[in-house]
Amino acid sequence: MREKGEASYDEKARTVHNDIAEVLFAEDVLAQRVEEIGAAITRDYADVEEGIVLISVLRGAAIFMADLARKIELPVEMDYMAVSSYGSGAKSSGVVRILKDLSSQIEGRHVVVAEDILDSGLTLTYLLKNLASRRPASLEVATLLRKKTLAQAKIDCKYVGFECPDLFIVGYGLDYAERYRNLPYIGVLKPEIYQHADSIASAH
Repeated sequence: MREKGEASYDEKARTVHNDIAEVLFAEDVLAQRVEEIGAAITRDYADVEEGIVLISVLRGAAIFMADLARKIELPVEMDYMAVSSYGSGAKSSGVVRILKDLSSQIEGRHVVVAEDILDSGLTLTYLLKNLASRRPASLEVATLLRKKTLAQAKIDCKYVGFECPDLFIVGYGLDYAERYRNLPYIGVLKPEIYQHADSIASAH
């Protein structure tokens, strides 16, 4: 029985949505695009009998990769990396420490890195060099979002879900202070939620 003054589950859930200024990509739009990327990967690797290795960097890309894997009609091995990226303010320096490495050997395998968002691209550049040194048969990137930023590393992404504006976005794996990852859509966080520019650095 709910105590007097205690918020119900629905009331608590709504407060998370109230922090969103605008929905950029609705749940059904995301689902459709992920299905299209999965179909493209299925076509491109149809002749690879052993299938592909799908890699995501924890934690942001985990939701995207899980949904993407279910839309790929090929043998798929899933693996994960966790990294710590160092920088100042809101920008990554690209200096990366690997906190969790792959469990799989990728030498001679066809690898697709599932990325949630390509922003500066510095961390992803480092990771791609690291993975390439392990001599996979091929190495490609599938990013759900690519931000329109002026200072972005040149990364050839074979699969891009959406081009998105340079705004502070959350949802579908993207977070602010480890919140909002569970939103089924991607939206713009209200500016009043984050008070200091320096706190943005820990959000993505």
